[in-house]
Amino acid sequence: MKLWRTPLDADKVRVPHGVVSIIIERCKGCSFCVEYCPRDVLIISKKFNKKGYHYPEVISAGLCVDCNLCEDICPEFAIYSDPEEQHSTAQTKENA
Repeated sequence: MKLWRTPLDADKVRVPHGVVSIIIERCKGCSFCVEYCPRDVLIISKKFNKKGYHYPEVISAGLCVDCNLCEDICPEFAIYSDPEEQHSTAQTKENA
């Protein structure tokens, strides 16, 4: 996103990033998460889950700002996001 001016504290503010996870078999294909994502991280897949619904897929993983809007709006609790630093810390612990 390009700003029309640079904020005075731009060098001090860190933009959060998240990792979106989808529980495919729980999804009912309502597409609320796709419609309300502010960064257009998700699209509806052409594939079906076991229930016969099209589920969302992550297309732009690096753009997620961990706003948790997809998690809040999902009626089936089929999607969630974790902070990227928490996710990378967990992977580091697993590798150690």
